[in-house]
Amino acid sequence: MDHLNDALAKLKLASTDGASDSVEKCLDRLLKALGSDNAEASVKIQETGVLALLPALLSPPSSCSPKVANVVAEVAKNEFMRSPCVQAGLIPPLVQLLDSGDQEVLLQTGRALGNICYDSHSLQGQLIAMGVIPTLVKLLAIHSHNAALTEMCLVAFGNLAELESSKEQFAATDIARELVRLFRKQAEHEKKEMILEVLAPLAENDAIKLQMVEAGLVECLLELVAQTVDGEREEDVAQLKTASDLMVLLLLGDESMQKLFEGGKGGVFQRVLSWIPSHNHQLQLAGALAIANFARNDGNCIHMVDTGIVQKLLELLDRHVLEGNVTVQHAALSALRNLAIPVVNKSKMLTAGVADVVLKFLPSEMPPVQFKLLGTLRMLIDTQADAADRLGTDAKLVERLVEWCEAKDHAGVMGESNRLLSALIRHSKSKEVVRSVIRGGGVKHLVTMATSEHMIMQNEALVALGLVAALDLVAAEEDFAAASLVAVLQRLLSDERSAPEIKYNSMILICSLLASEPLHKEVHSRPFADVVSKLRSHESKTVSQQASLTEQRLSAQS
Repeated sequence: MDHLNDALAKLKLASTDGASDSVEKCLDRLLKALGSDNAEASVKIQETGVLALLPALLSPPSSCSPKVANVVAEVAKNEFMRSPCVQAGLIPPLVQLLDSGDQEVLLQTGRALGNICYDSHSLQGQLIAMGVIPTLVKLLAIHSHNAALTEMCLVAFGNLAELESSKEQFAATDIARELVRLFRKQAEHEKKEMILEVLAPLAENDAIKLQMVEAGLVECLLELVAQTVDGEREEDVAQLKTASDLMVLLLLGDESMQKLFEGGKGGVFQRVLSWIPSHNHQLQLAGALAIANFARNDGNCIHMVDTGIVQKLLELLDRHVLEGNVTVQHAALSALRNLAIPVVNKSKMLTAGVADVVLKFLPSEMPPVQFKLLGTLRMLIDTQADAADRLGTDAKLVERLVEWCEAKDHAGVMGESNRLLSALIRHSKSKEVVRSVIRGGGVKHLVTMATSEHMIMQNEALVALGLVAALDLVAAEEDFAAASLVAVLQRLLSDERSAPEIKYNSMILICSLLASEPLHKEVHSRPFADVVSKLRSHESKTVSQQASLTEQRLSAQS
């Protein structure tokens, strides 16, 4: 430690005198001490005030610059020294050194900045604001043959890419082309994995997604998948997952997705299709997710259904009824749900037996699968009366829906269950379906749904309840009373925030309830007449007209 104290004292004198030879010798001794006991040497460097001298030794650049940057890099390995490094003003002169043509200076400077800013989003944000991203991308292009510098750039990109503020700067550079070019040159698994780990957060940006596709990343990923699909080594499994996940991520961008779809004739699209019947669960998952992403466009959906993709997905789901791979089930159901959105696809998919296969997953206890199952059935029966009639009279389905309507720990499942219950009634307009829902105990959930914070769900519930009242009021009146339907309607009509269609459908339902003796009494026990009277001057013509009709009905039956 005496040698370190001596070196620190001499460095203070030498830095004042400007004697570069003496400074370099002192720096060598500091680096030796840091290599021996980094933490203790770092504390001494701070206590003696030498840390504050280092910015002046970095600017202007000199022959000492790489060693000074190396000292900073070693000191900043200690978490407790990072804040003192910032306070000493080391970041600005280090950033300036990134313009150096000296590869050793660049390497040590990159290490120093990386260690100082490690795990600090605020300091990394400061580097972004100082414009380091374009500089680092240029360095990668110029020095791609230098393995150490390349790795330094990749580590920096990996850290900075996590910040949302970095995406715009990255998008303005050639980062996608440079990373793809570097990826193609790599033979080592570790380096490929490192590049993929940088690409993944960058691919969250739609502009960069498109740049990656145009740079040929997809071809690299497909090749990597082909190389690793049958591999049993741990690194093969990891690379297959990373590559296929990244492929799916690229398809989340509308432009990049359409570019790869190529009207359904693209080679990439065809390769992805071949993943679905694969024996590999990771590829099955990626294939189904890719189809779900391609199916975000009606034209794509229609083309895919017409070319037989539904059968491939059904075969995949059938394989996983017993195997029970939840992620594959979820992905395949997501794809089917999206494909069922265009009206022209619904009857084709129903004829293909989609509903029957989906119903096989009713026993599932996994909320993600339940959620997608419900959404798929809801999309399928939209405007399809026969299908809604058939499913709405399926006692097991209705029983499960009512059970899931009470899944308070899973709001998504609860909401979708309510919506499907309502949809079965609305699209079938069937008395048998209404009776099935009443027998299954679903009416109370439709009443609760009418109080939802989402207007679309309120409206769906009121329309379904209106059909229940119109088709079998006698069978439903007891459930209506138990669920306090009249009180709910009063609140909806009195609430100024209720949308016009909510008020309109509430009044139609009130008129229907007047045909029931017990509900008739409850309606007249509340101040509906006053509320409805005010609505006669409503800005919506349909609401004001319905208010007049409702007022007449209330007066006639008072």
